[in-house]
Parts: sequence; C-alpha cells; structure tokens
Amino acid sequence: MTRPTIHDVARAAGVSLSTVDRVLNDRVGVRHATQIRVAQAMRELGFERNAAAANLARRRQDRLLFILPAGSNSFMRGLERELAQRSEAWEFTSIAVQVVPAFDDVALARTLQAVDPGATDGVAVVATDSPVVRAALAELRERGVAVVTLVSDLPSSRRQHFVGIDNVQAGRTAASLLGRFCRGRSGKIVIVAGSMLVRDHAERRLGFEQVLRAEFPDQQILPPLEGRDDRDIVEAELDRVLRQQPDVTGIYSLGAGTRGVARALAGHAAGAPRPSVVVHDLTPHSRQALLDGSFDAVIHQDPVREISAAVSLLQSLVRGQPVDPDAGRIGIEVFLRDNLP
Repeated sequence: MTRPTIHDVARAAGVSLSTVDRVLNDRVGVRHATQIRVAQAMRELGFERNAAAANLARRRQDRLLFILPAGSNSFMRGLERELAQRSEAWEFTSIAVQVVPAFDDVALARTLQAVDPGATDGVAVVATDSPVVRAALAELRERGVAVVTLVSDLPSSRRQHFVGIDNVQAGRTAASLLGRFCRGRSGKIVIVAGSMLVRDHAERRLGFEQVLRAEFPDQQILPPLEGRDDRDIVEAELDRVLRQQPDVTGIYSLGAGTRGVARALAGHAAGAPRPSVVVHDLTPHSRQALLDGSFDAVIHQDPVREISAAVSLLQSLVRGQPVDPDAGRIGIEVFLRDNLP
C-alpha cells in the first residue's frame, strides 16, 4: 500500500498544500480549527512525517541578492557594509551584493535579466523608475524569483513588497522644518536631488513642494539641481546657484552628495547670511555638519532596520510563509544637533 502524502492530507482536510506545510512546521498564520482538521486528517490517513526530509527542507538555504547603486552615496555604502557584517546573522540564508551604476536604468535591467533562478531565490533592488526595469522585474517574477524593492519603490511593477520610508511624508517633514527655520526671511529655496529617475527623490520633492507652497508662500522654490548623488557635481552646481542667487534662504538636499553641500556652503561669501539646510541620512559627514552648524536638520532612515526587514520579507516570500503587509514600513527620524545618538 502506498504511504499517504501531504497531497492526500490536504485533499482530506480540504486545505492547500501550503497550509499543511505550515501546520507540519508549526508556522504562524493557520487558524486553530484548521490545525485540528489537518491533524485529524493525518491520523485518519495514517500519515507519518518523514523527519529527515523535513529537517533537510528546514535547513535549505535561501539565496538572496541585494542590488544596490554604485558610487559615493554614503547611505548605500552603509547598507553594503551592514549586509557584509550581518550576513551570518540570518540562519539558513546566504546573501550576496551586486552594485550597478547609479541612475542607469538599462544597466539595472540587464543585471536583473542576468539573475539565475537556479542560484538566486529572492532579490532586493533599489529601483529606477523605467519601463525597461519594470519589464525586467516582471520577467524575474515569471522565472520564480521573489522580489522586493528597497529605499526607492516601483509600485507599478511586479515587485511583491516595498521596504523603506514614506518618501512623500519625508519631503513634507523637510518642508515643515525648513519653512520654520526660514520664517521671517523671504527668499529662495534650492532643492538638491540625485535624479528624478528614482521614485524616492521624485516623491520627496512632491511632498516638499506641497507643504512649502501651501504653508510658506514667501519662499520661492528654484528648479531642482540634479547632482547624481556625486559630491563634486553637487558642490559645483550649488556653488554656482549661491553665487547667482544671493537671496537663497534654504537648501533641501533630498538625496546623497551632502558633502558637496557642506563644501559649497564653506565657500559661500563670508559675512553673507547662511541658508538653513535640511538633508537626508545621518552619516559621519552630515553629523559633523550638524555639530559645526552647517546643517540644521537631518532626516534619517535606519539602514539596519531596512536590510533586516528586506531579508525577513524575502525569507517569508521564498518559503511561502504569511507576510505582514506593514513589515516593510520604516519610520523616519529627525536629528538636530541637540538629539544626536
């Protein structure tokens, strides 16, 4: 007589295979009544679990790949360091990191297309908003690879979840801060972006302009500078604007390249009023700029929480486990000189 299988148990209990698997492995997400029904079906069928096979399945390594933009972006390099330092913290999970040229949608699409489903179970990617990237993500999902976006989302794609902050909310927070810092000084506001090709920068700009135009109409928003998250480009472009526009009252740097912001301010005309400055991501350089008074506030997202959430989500997706819809939400923190950790 053929031994009963989990297929037989699922059929007898009237549940899916994944539900039987969750009951067998004591995973969350199964109602008590369903657990009882599955257990009863096992008894009636004389189902005996293959312990060796179950242990092997449990110990199978999840092979995850993080695709990050290359370059001098301090936040991205921080993510890369954290992944390297914590790679052994996740049991039965191997983690690889690959970098691609920043803001290059074609290079990113090619990297996604080159992912081997035989060697990779899940991918976390900092997305560039582009049709070729959306198509590459769709192909990757068709080949059975789990996908989450990280830091910068692509909601119209086949990605399964997003891990990161609410970037519109972050931009609105920056506007509330900068508007108050500049209160009583009518003038111009400079937005320093990396590229409008990435959704996180576009969303931060949207939230920022919504609040500043509605609540601080005495401040004129200049067209954004696209510094490619490169400190040298940011320094040159911002220095040019500060020389041409002597009535700049505030600067919002919504991407990386904040060292370029600090250097441009250091070269600003002595005795001229210093613009108020809000930037993103607490790094050694932005911390020092807060301490010396060059920057007024830093909006931060915790890189450790970000990669931990991405790994946990991918593990659940790969293993067919239930996923908390809020698991990828990362809160924002606001640091001034007085509350630095």
